Amino acid sequence: MKKNISDYKALVNEYLQEALPIEPGCFKTLYKAMNYSLEAGGKRIRPILMQLSYEAVGGKGDISRYLCAIEMIHTYSLIHDDLPAMDNDDLRRGIPTNHIVFGEAAAILAGDGLLNLAFEYMLEDALKHGGTERVRAAYILSQASGIKGMIAGQILDIESENKVINLQTLDTIHLHKTGALIAAATKMGAVLGLGTPEEIEILEEYGKDIGKVFQIIDDILDKVSTDKELGKPTGSDVKNHKNTYLSFYSVEECYCIADKLTKRALLSLDNLKGDTTLLAQIAEELIKRRN
Repeated sequence: MKKNISDYKALVNEYLQEALPIEPGCFKTLYKAMNYSLEAGGKRIRPILMQLSYEAVGGKGDISRYLCAIEMIHTYSLIHDDLPAMDNDDLRRGIPTNHIVFGEAAAILAGDGLLNLAFEYMLEDALKHGGTERVRAAYILSQASGIKGMIAGQILDIESENKVINLQTLDTIHLHKTGALIAAATKMGAVLGLGTPEEIEILEEYGKDIGKVFQIIDDILDKVSTDKELGKPTGSDVKNHKNTYLSFYSVEECYCIADKLTKRALLSLDNLKGDTTLLAQIAEELIKRRN
């Protein structure tokens, strides 16, 4: 077990370096575009949550393929989110977005490439090692990132632009667009670690709670942070006429809601027998983040 979050992040980055497509050859533009965004950094919060959840239920061994897969899917979603037809952003993680560097067509295909590589990477591992838990983990990720999860949230988000929506609709958007992949990370870790049904449910609910916190803080930072601090353009929500939690609450009220969700997530961890110290630390730090 690693000692701190930065150790886990470094480990994930090592795994991702091994997973990067080799660039020389006739497909090098595609591979360069994929690698550009995958190497751009980021918190690596989803694979870290998966690994910590895996260890919290007693998981042993290597699940690096699944850690890489969820980060590949997250990265593909960011590439597509930044496209002119979506949020039309030109900065991500402090560097030009994929379509600015490689062109719109290559960026679309780079995102498609990362999505497919994620499942190739997991299923190759499942075929090699066997075990229904590996197939189940891939299935969980397919649901969370697909038409019942992230993509569903994205289309509802787009359709809600320039419209007055209610809070329930906003919750539905973010439960799917942001929360689904974070909850999938913790659930996949518990499944891969052969957790009990109760442990799997606890970690999934923990993931849902901190996923909503993540989105609430995102909405706040888009309003109060700077481009340099955030690593991407602020004011994007206003520019794109998006509904956010600040459409319904003040900044102070948003922080209050995030605090209650964080406390609920921390309480849920008390029902696990394994070490949840770093899972608790992540929950506590999410509400304080500045980027």
